[in-house]
Amino acid sequence: MNTRSVRRTCISLVAVGAALSGLAACGGSDGGDKKSAPAKEQHKAGSDFSPVAALQAVQKKTDGVGSAKVEMMMSMGAVMGLEGGGTLAWGDGTTGAMRMKYTQGSMAQSMKQLGTESIDARYLRDAYYANMGPEFAKTLGGKHWIRYGYDDMAKLMGPAGAVMKDQMQNSTPQQGVKVLLASGDVKKVGTEEVRGVQATHYSGTVDMAKMVDRSSGLDAKTLEAFKAQMNKSGITTDTVDIWVDKDDLLVKKTERAATKNGEMNTTAFYSDYGVKVSAEAPAASDTVDFTTLIKPKSAQQQS
Repeated sequence: MNTRSVRRTCISLVAVGAALSGLAACGGSDGGDKKSAPAKEQHKAGSDFSPVAALQAVQKKTDGVGSAKVEMMMSMGAVMGLEGGGTLAWGDGTTGAMRMKYTQGSMAQSMKQLGTESIDARYLRDAYYANMGPEFAKTLGGKHWIRYGYDDMAKLMGPAGAVMKDQMQNSTPQQGVKVLLASGDVKKVGTEEVRGVQATHYSGTVDMAKMVDRSSGLDAKTLEAFKAQMNKSGITTDTVDIWVDKDDLLVKKTERAATKNGEMNTTAFYSDYGVKVSAEAPAASDTVDFTTLIKPKSAQQQS
């Protein structure tokens, strides 16, 4: 694989990784063992309120704690399998650090060609940083980190970049709750066990176009263009499930959506709410901006 192909492949892979991290932070296959119980046996917080009122309480409580440990898994047809974990904080933007590993599919094969299977990611308020490892650094003069500025992503990647910017700057566990509330179709399923914790299970099917309308602050023109891209991808609905513990905090979220590349399944687990989160930008001397990598070869030679 030549240097140009390596860079192009890496840009694609890391951009997808950034988007997936955003989805994980919002919230799928149904991972983990569970034991179902009738609705009447749900914990007190789940049984005292209607689904909408209960989720509003969850949203408020989760917003207040400010940080959590996150574990996530994602698959998309034959394209990729991904798993990762780390800590994220929210409030004034999303910050934190995660490590992601491609486990299967064509993307995992491409990563192996780059000499790595994992990405170390750091999230700051204005940008996402990805470390592709020492082998890839050899193609960048020894620099290990790629910087993805959110404003640049929105500008250069069109509607998809604008939506990605919005998601990554506002990705928190309670975003999954907001999605369910916006769906207008939320149902209380019952009480189930998630990693040894009794949790109330809520489920809903979301119209993707309506979800974007209601949950983002994007302008109408950008939203319409993004909806067109979503239609091309084949995504029309997203089935969302969340599990909430007795303290009104999310412990798990799953999503299932059909795409032109196969079914997308995402599972996220949340724990250690209130954990201390530390994330700093890598040294400028060890960082290259993704806008530099996507320049035409002639422009790179002139700069």
